[in-house]
Amino acid sequence: MTEPFAVPVTVRGYETDVQGHLNQSVYLNYAEHARWSLLKAAGISQSGLIGRGVGPVALETTLRYRRELLAGDEVEVTCAFTWGEGKTFRIEQTIRKTDGTVAAEITAVGGLMDLKERRLVADPREHFKELAADPGLFGL
Repeated sequence: MTEPFAVPVTVRGYETDVQGHLNQSVYLNYAEHARWSLLKAAGISQSGLIGRGVGPVALETTLRYRRELLAGDEVEVTCAFTWGEGKTFRIEQTIRKTDGTVAAEITAVGGLMDLKERRLVADPREHFKELAADPGLFGL
């Protein structure tokens, strides 16, 4: 099995709360950054999505905090897509410190919305396959 796509991030001081921990909402920003980085690495741009008349949407997100993150911590944020047979897909993500400590786990359910009809497309896999220069990054 290949390793999931990952991006490095360094926790910045202004992202922390009064206890010095990474603010809860920033974990979601890191996850979103990794997802868009994966799209870019696969050759999919926002303008390419819009040009095709589709856009990714988040339908559900579960975030499990495992260990605290502090300013200056260096982490890796992974991103792996899992495809089913319907209109949605799952994204599994892990935020891991360089020493291997898992700081957070994010599981999301997403879809691809037809921007004109304002409905999910029937088979998002096909759109990703057609748009991506490297669909293998999505496990396709």
